[in-house]
Amino acid sequence: MRDTNTMDKGKTAAGTIGAITLVRHGEPNLSRRVKFDWRGYEAWWAKYDQAGLLAGQTPPPLLHDFAREARYIYSSTLRRSVETARAVCGDRAFESLDMLIEAPLPPPHFPSFIKLSPNSWGWGFMARVWWWYFNVHQGQESRDQAKTRARAAAEFLMDRAREGGDVLVLAHGFFNLMISIELKKMGYIKALEQGFKYWGCRRYEVRTRS
Repeated sequence: MRDTNTMDKGKTAAGTIGAITLVRHGEPNLSRRVKFDWRGYEAWWAKYDQAGLLAGQTPPPLLHDFAREARYIYSSTLRRSVETARAVCGDRAFESLDMLIEAPLPPPHFPSFIKLSPNSWGWGFMARVWWWYFNVHQGQESRDQAKTRARAAAEFLMDRAREGGDVLVLAHGFFNLMISIELKKMGYIKALEQGFKYWGCRRYEVRTRS
């Protein structure tokens, strides 16, 4: 098994190792101005996975720049990710991969009188905390299984970057974060951080010696 923990001075036999940019999708066409119990949230999340992007959005110019510079461009297979990639890439081809889909993040089964919105401080927050810290996965992909998938995705992206070009990924907020954790273990450092906002990105480059 190869050692992916360090990379000598950001170089390979092919030349400089490319940067890896992880982008969250644009805003989906689904309202968060609702409240419901955990069953309602599960139904909402199923619709979220089927939803495309809200009309009228324009990708930040920086993402167009990254797309022009990238040697490889990937999205997940979920609609919001694919439409984000189309908006950023224009006529440029990209590949959609199942390995980049969002972690399942199912909600905890609280009593039905507890009703929350699906935003970041409602069910979104609860689902992430229960799944990540307590491994409550309701029979779906577990935290450890997702970690294994994130590690495989990071290795795949790093292999592409080692060929000497930048890599652009247009996918999902939480799973992008999981990939980021693995990239840092492999010797990448964060060069740009825009948080979890729609269209926000994290860019990673190889650590070099001064």
